[in-house]
Amino acid sequence: MWIDYKKTKNLITAEMWKNLLEGEGLPAKIIPEGNDILDWSEYSEFRILVPRGREHVADEILRKL
Repeated sequence: MWIDYKKTKNLITAEMWKNLLEGEGLPAKIIPEGNDILDWSEYSEFRILVPRGREHVADEILRKL
């Protein structure tokens, strides 16, 4: 099960967060906000998801920055 961890303003930022988390060994997914696929673009808002129960790992990764 995946849960929302962070929201970003665009695809570039979402990819950077995903790469940071995965580079430290934590799986992550990005999903665009909104219901209509025609509205999605690289300038849409995105959600970063991490596995349920592993949020503390993501918090520790961010603390190391």
